[in-house]
Amino acid sequence: MNIEEMERALIKRYRHKLYTPFCKAIGDYDLIQPNDKIAVCMSGGKDSFVMAKLFQELKRHGKIPFEVEYLVMNPGYNEENLNSLKENAKKMGIDIKIKESNIFRVSSLLGEGQPCYLCAKMRRGFLYDFAKEEGCNKIALGHHFNDVIETTLLNVFYAGTFKTMVPKLKSTNHPGMELIRPMVYVEENSIKNYIEYCEIKPMGCGCSVASGELPSKRKEIKEFVAKMKKEFKDFDKSVFSAGENVNLNCVTGWYFKDKKHSFLEYYDDDSEQ
Repeated sequence: MNIEEMERALIKRYRHKLYTPFCKAIGDYDLIQPNDKIAVCMSGGKDSFVMAKLFQELKRHGKIPFEVEYLVMNPGYNEENLNSLKENAKKMGIDIKIKESNIFRVSSLLGEGQPCYLCAKMRRGFLYDFAKEEGCNKIALGHHFNDVIETTLLNVFYAGTFKTMVPKLKSTNHPGMELIRPMVYVEENSIKNYIEYCEIKPMGCGCSVASGELPSKRKEIKEFVAKMKKEFKDFDKSVFSAGENVNLNCVTGWYFKDKKHSFLEYYDDDSEQ
């Protein structure tokens, strides 16, 4: 399939599943301002490739003027995966810039058998630096609707906290930089269907966890969500909505700006009832 056919499918066949929710998230959460320069972070997987194509369409047809760079941080992919990434970018008409790192090796050595957290943290810091070098003020990550659900449940089940994946964040270590997630309304199945329709075979993460060499709690959560949806088809939508409808009158404690609060602070305050 050629590039023109891919782009036509994106704004026609898959418009309501991909382009519309992408644009809605940008509008709902005010993710792009005039004259932003956005680093679209490319991993080689299906999510970032679809995000890149969506940004291309938005730049062509959107009303907000902005600039974009398509950046690839190579954390240590093998030659086969790296070549696959380059070839797919060429097929899809995405002009990528690649910068090398050794993050896979370092996170494996220091991650004590569970390298994902350290790997993600290091990758994000590297991407901020890479984006800043390219004159960007924002990085865009390809986290989608299902990632939000899975992250929320991972925090509840394994960290004992209710934390979800917010659509934008100001960087604490990179002043003036911001992270945005414009795919939070886009469902993973729609991404898969589009990529398959375009006859693209994206690479996986390329690390030991993704290859099955190490266990993955996220995989367990994904399987749990699939099981729950068989009993309640809107289970995932309810989890997403929960992050937008937290009722502080009915929780025993919460954090705000790194300060812990208790419901007892307000229990005797009649004005708060």
